[in-house]
Amino acid sequence: MENETLKLTSVLADPTRFSIYQYVVGRHRAVTVQEVAEQFDIHPNVARLHLTKLEDVNLLNSASEKTGKGGRPSRLYSLSDQVISLQFPPRDYQMLANIAIETLASLGEVGQKALYEMGKKFGHEAARQALEKERFPVSNMSLDDKIESIQRLVLAQGLNPEIQVVDDQTLRFRVFNCTFKEIALKNSESICQMHHALLLGIFEMYFNEEVKLMEDSSMLAGCKSCDYTVLQIS
Repeated sequence: MENETLKLTSVLADPTRFSIYQYVVGRHRAVTVQEVAEQFDIHPNVARLHLTKLEDVNLLNSASEKTGKGGRPSRLYSLSDQVISLQFPPRDYQMLANIAIETLASLGEVGQKALYEMGKKFGHEAARQALEKERFPVSNMSLDDKIESIQRLVLAQGLNPEIQVVDDQTLRFRVFNCTFKEIALKNSESICQMHHALLLGIFEMYFNEEVKLMEDSSMLAGCKSCDYTVLQIS
């Protein structure tokens, strides 16, 4: 495990390669070698080398695409479903968390309530720690400042977020990855409620206790992303 972690961090240590990985993450679709080469102004062979190294450590997947024009099929590179944790040294905290969540989810209504409260407290604490690192108190932050800070916080949690301003009281919030995907398949209702509470806790800390978070679509229902509407942000 430790060797794999070192290999992963070594691959991402290259600034161009890390930028390419971030580019693929932000596309929400597969990319080609030529697209990456043009985006970063590098030779296609160099782009292919970077993409191959990212695939070697399971950050990306690739598949052949037949163009129908003959010749060699091109390759499409997309984000891997594998969740990789960077930890020094490796620990079993994730396993412990999964066991605790599964145990609470099995306790019925009492367990679901505990999961919801745990999710919200986690969201509050994560946001509090993030706000401590900002240059200004939350009361002095502009809407753009808050959105950028939330984006960094949620991205650090592996959620691959997208935030859009609808109007001065409404945000459109989307996540394209679920860090609880594996465990949610077994206890979808409980886990989704906990995750909803976690996100609500984050938005409450940045805006106010009256903020509302409404789920519009879910990846567990077959959608491309989990979509939310955030109301009363001013």
